[in-house]
Amino acid sequence: MQALNEENDMITGTLRVRLLLREARTLKDKRQVLNSIKDRLRQSFNVSVAEIEGHDNRQLIVLGVAMVGNEAHPVKQSLSAIVDALRSHPVAEFLDYELDV
Repeated sequence: MQALNEENDMITGTLRVRLLLREARTLKDKRQVLNSIKDRLRQSFNVSVAEIEGHDNRQLIVLGVAMVGNEAHPVKQSLSAIVDALRSHPVAEFLDYELDV
């Protein structure tokens, strides 16, 4: 296997986001919102998305988002756009995030 040269470097970006669902009464309520968010992010930003924590907490969503590119700036821009999109979600209240590129 040949080592990657500088022209072919792979840049990975990760994002961890915490959202609060105040109105969720059941895990089923949470799943509906969670699946909607994951589908929208995958379609709009071409990223991998998974719930990474809080599976049994009906009011907390913790998402892990991953993206790969060949330049750091576009990856960071896309992940920042995801943060902006989630901040304005009509149901899920944005708590915090960690972004790493």
